[in-house]
Amino acid sequence: MMCELYLVALVVFYQNTVQGFNLTSTTRPNIVMVMSDAFDGRLTFPPGKDAVQLPYINYMRQLGATFLNSYTNSPICCPSRAAMWSGRFAHLTQSWNNYKCLDHNATTWMDQLQQSGYRTLGLGKLDFTSGGHSVSNRVEAWTRDVRFLLHQEGRPVVDLVGNASTVRVMTHDWQNTDMASEWIRRSATQSQPFALYLGLNLPHPYKTDSLGPDAGGSTFRTSPYWLKKVSYEHISMPKWLPLSEVHPVDYYSTVTKNCSSSFSLEEIRNIRAYYYAMCAETDSMLGEVISALRDTGLLNNTVLLFTSDHGELAMEHRQFYKMSMFEGSSHVPLLMMGPGIKSGLQISQPVSLVDIYPTVMELAGIPSPGGLSGYSLLSLLSGSNGSRPGWVLSEYHGCNANASTYMLRLGQWKYIAYADGTTIPPQLFDLSKDKDELKNLASSLPEVVRHLDLLLRSAVDYPSVSKEVHLYNRQEFLSWRQSLGGNYSQVIANLRWYLDWQKDPQGNEKAIEDWLVGIQ
Repeated sequence: MMCELYLVALVVFYQNTVQGFNLTSTTRPNIVMVMSDAFDGRLTFPPGKDAVQLPYINYMRQLGATFLNSYTNSPICCPSRAAMWSGRFAHLTQSWNNYKCLDHNATTWMDQLQQSGYRTLGLGKLDFTSGGHSVSNRVEAWTRDVRFLLHQEGRPVVDLVGNASTVRVMTHDWQNTDMASEWIRRSATQSQPFALYLGLNLPHPYKTDSLGPDAGGSTFRTSPYWLKKVSYEHISMPKWLPLSEVHPVDYYSTVTKNCSSSFSLEEIRNIRAYYYAMCAETDSMLGEVISALRDTGLLNNTVLLFTSDHGELAMEHRQFYKMSMFEGSSHVPLLMMGPGIKSGLQISQPVSLVDIYPTVMELAGIPSPGGLSGYSLLSLLSGSNGSRPGWVLSEYHGCNANASTYMLRLGQWKYIAYADGTTIPPQLFDLSKDKDELKNLASSLPEVVRHLDLLLRSAVDYPSVSKEVHLYNRQEFLSWRQSLGGNYSQVIANLRWYLDWQKDPQGNEKAIEDWLVGIQ
């Protein structure tokens, strides 16, 4: 109740004080961006928002703009952020996986702001340059075309910690949030405009410690405090196709994510509930940033953005994690509030993370550099489409999917093409009638497929890109194997797939040899 009363007061404060500045003003606004990890964008509007209390996201919805169809440009951490920071599609920067993204000297929109006179600070999870993430993560990406099927992730589980008063579960994120809030408070004494980026790890699942230091994140962890924010009666239970009817790439994802065995309804419901509770904790960190802006009187000349690098399937389509073009994985939140942005605005046109770069440039009055893939969102805020196309593009080239994947969202349609466009069948979903994405219409609507495929090819020559990724994967794997010398067999047998690998180590090594010989 106290939180609700505070937010009501905050809404009134904002409406009474944000005046005089608008998006055409010569005053340059402060720019604050909070970017979480693995936040399902569908939770920011009905009916998804009913499953969990997210008061500060709701506050942004009331006083700003909500983009109802916002997508990642690559549903995995590093390539997604590379697209956001560079304003360019993943295939243009060759951001193929979590190990291969932007060069360390790449120019970002934050660099542009700094060069134009902004005070800047980036805190928390940046994760957009090459060289990071585990050996397992990169080897799994390189070998995704090998003819074996091995579990690469831990089975998703839940973990309840603390008690009804345990607020700070993800302590590292809270520490970064505290630093961001303190920096905002110190900035109140400065006349220079500032730009702040806060990257959160939540609601990304936690590492499963029992699986070793290189394990991925398969533990959904929260406390009773946050779990009380979840409305169990509003948790939608996902529908699954029989494994025999699942698309071959989705089948590979289900198996490698260790989700092909049976799950009870209670397990599925708890995974989703714990994930939503982690989203509630994320929302509270956003609230700390909002409170710092409000308390310092900076809210009236600051543009605030909230988004995420990708979503979380949370057992939809018999998967958890991301690495998929299904809505739970590819649909991200995007909310904006600030001077000149209409309250309660809902924008249905598809947008994506590459649009953030030109948007920030226009907000700061800086000419956008050439070669950007996105378009400023400010025209949409004023009711115009400007020159933006009606589609958005997402692509994926990393682990847990055994083919390069390309998604085009246009109107009611989601079209997904794979590899060279011929060896793996495409998928087509009508999101206006099939929100669960269970009915692939590609074979029954060939004319729609032809139209969307031509449009996709106009955005990216995807057969050529897929071939480029094939060659990259082979070269990187060969270089890695050569660097290990005589230790190769031992090292590759002890990556995340070690439980499956040890069942047939010689057969698995032979499968890799066959793959290397088969790539020309």
